[in-house]
Amino acid sequence: MDMTLQERLEKLLEAYTRHFDIERDVSMQGGGFPATAVYHLREENYVATKAHVIYATEQHEYVYFYVAEHLDEETLRRQIALSREAGLAAIRPSGEHMFSFVTLVILADTIDPEATRLLKKTRYRKNFRLALHGWMEYHIAAMECSTQSFFSNPAGKEVRKTLERNFAPKAK
Repeated sequence: MDMTLQERLEKLLEAYTRHFDIERDVSMQGGGFPATAVYHLREENYVATKAHVIYATEQHEYVYFYVAEHLDEETLRRQIALSREAGLAAIRPSGEHMFSFVTLVILADTIDPEATRLLKKTRYRKNFRLALHGWMEYHIAAMECSTQSFFSNPAGKEVRKTLERNFAPKAK
């Protein structure tokens, strides 16, 4: 039985719910996403009481989901810009901020070859105050549902593996 794009999105969101907070139908200036997922981790070491923190680190991930019947290069450029700007706006660099990942996950029936090339070569990394206040990295992964193909940029390999674990045909 072949799944619709919406059914695939629901299955993927179910996989993310264990560690991420999911928000649906997120609109923002310039567009929107059918869903987003946010993960925050804070670790602290302290002496005697929590009022005496020796050091703390924070790690964050902001995931933006996009679903389309057909993905062309221009649409992909818009979605990359929109998700990257939304993720950068959510990041709060500080001395305790270690890193943040901003991730775009795409489910599409068909993807243009030009869009696939753009997806694979997209790279973005930003240091905050010479990395003393952490850094951010942009991840992107996509699934072309009609061919059961999976793509990612170099930083998005783990996201691609998540897509493969959920949707790749099982070997018999």
